[in-house]
Amino acid sequence: MKRWLFIATTLAFCGCAHYQPHRLDPERTAEAFESRRLGDEGLRTFLEKQSGQSLTNWPPERWNLEQLTLAAFYYQPSLDVARAQWAATTAGKTTAAERPNPTLSLAPTYNTTTILPSPWIVTPSLDIPIETAGKRGYRIAQAQQLSEVARLNIASVAWQVRSAVRRTLVRLDAARATEALLREQQNIQTDNLRVLELQLKAGAISAFELTQARMAADNTRLAWRDAERQSAEARTQLAQALGVPTLALDGVEFTFERLHAMPAEVRPAAARRQALLNRTDILGALAEYASTQSALQLEIAKQYPDIHLSPGYEYDQGDNKWSLGLSITLPVLNHNQGAIAEARARRTEAAARFNALQAGVLAEIDLAVAGFRAAWQKQEDANAMVVDLQRQEKSARAMFAVGEISKSELAGLQLQFSTTALAQQNAVTKVREAAGQLEDALQSPLGLPDSVWQNSARPTDSNENKSCP
Repeated sequence: MKRWLFIATTLAFCGCAHYQPHRLDPERTAEAFESRRLGDEGLRTFLEKQSGQSLTNWPPERWNLEQLTLAAFYYQPSLDVARAQWAATTAGKTTAAERPNPTLSLAPTYNTTTILPSPWIVTPSLDIPIETAGKRGYRIAQAQQLSEVARLNIASVAWQVRSAVRRTLVRLDAARATEALLREQQNIQTDNLRVLELQLKAGAISAFELTQARMAADNTRLAWRDAERQSAEARTQLAQALGVPTLALDGVEFTFERLHAMPAEVRPAAARRQALLNRTDILGALAEYASTQSALQLEIAKQYPDIHLSPGYEYDQGDNKWSLGLSITLPVLNHNQGAIAEARARRTEAAARFNALQAGVLAEIDLAVAGFRAAWQKQEDANAMVVDLQRQEKSARAMFAVGEISKSELAGLQLQFSTTALAQQNAVTKVREAAGQLEDALQSPLGLPDSVWQNSARPTDSNENKSCP
């Protein structure tokens, strides 16, 4: 008996896991974050793995949208959170597949009235549970579907990261372009003020006209400073979207060519189909609904009781006795109807959430398509106005060269052209923002290679071996 107890105890504890503390050091993690740079060799390895090409010129002289998106996939902590959530649900599959352990009962008794042959009564017994009605299979299916929800969430977070990078790049490009236009406008107004001051001294204009011109120049200067502020803010927001400190962008140059790529005419019907087939939030909602189906199946299966086998042995004062017990819960007072009703209601709720999400996605697509078309038309109108003013400015320069108009008149036309150019730049920015909203509605990049998204939910074991989220 002692030998069997020793063997049972050894088998029970030989596979136990042991606790290992993992201390979080805020100071060290802050230092690690501050040390992140776009020239990191780990990032280089990651980009080479994703592109399949060797980067001989490292770091790149100018970073484009694709490279910045991959850098964000490498550094962005929100993706680490999503990966950790997936790891937790993946571990849940192991939990769901586990079978219930048997229970060993031991109740030794000492009979003080009997000495021979032995006063001891030892009755060890086992309780071996046997699950019925496929409960374990339903648990495994539910855990797998919940793990799929978490996996698809990684792709959703990855898209949000990419969207944030694109959005901040659009803002940075717009702020810099506006800043350049306002600087040019400020130069024109400064030259014009000198001419107007001479004309005022000559009595050719009134002081009011000079004051009006000076106020316009002051307003332009303030707008210029505001554009500089917006450029600095966009740069900080880009660093935040990448998951790096702002200092990591010092000396880094960007190219905005991929932002200029606009989609061809988008057909709403094709856009809806593409979104319904590819949007990870819709796929995740379907997986979540499937998990509620499995949960309902599990609760229905629980109506059927499990079986408990109880083989036992009894040493009764020198006599050896063997027994085999069978126990089963009698479904007399309830048939698990409450839990079944709850599971059925949760399935109905998941279906309603999916329908609401699908309707919202379709409305979002229609709104994005309409917004893009309107922004595109506005840009076309602004382009036509700029072309017309360019022609007028060229003609005015020729007239000024032969003395037909004054320098003030030429400056006035140049200022009008500069104002229209600012309006055109604003229209271009609106088109790019509308294109970003269209991308978000479709969850499909308009300028990024599809290969970047093919492994959009692959897990990583460490920062040194990262792959696409």
